[in-house]
Amino acid sequence: MNELIQELKLEIINVLNLEDVTPADINDDAPLFGDGLGLDSIDALELIVLMEKNYGIKLADPAQGREIFKSIRIMAEYIQSNRTK
Repeated sequence: MNELIQELKLEIINVLNLEDVTPADINDDAPLFGDGLGLDSIDALELIVLMEKNYGIKLADPAQGREIFKSIRIMAEYIQSNRTK
């Protein structure tokens, strides 16, 4: 699981072009949106695409993302349980 968490941190930094952020800056349990990493709705769409492209996970309902993207740890747990790639 820790390997997946580190992989996700790197992918998020890459996909979202977070230039001044390192994986160490992202707390596994901190919120990705709002006060945590400060992501917005456009970033959420990018995360949905990332999950589909890299892990074969398609979200039928984008509102699901609100729960899945609460933190890196929750996202990793969801991917680990649902990945097809």
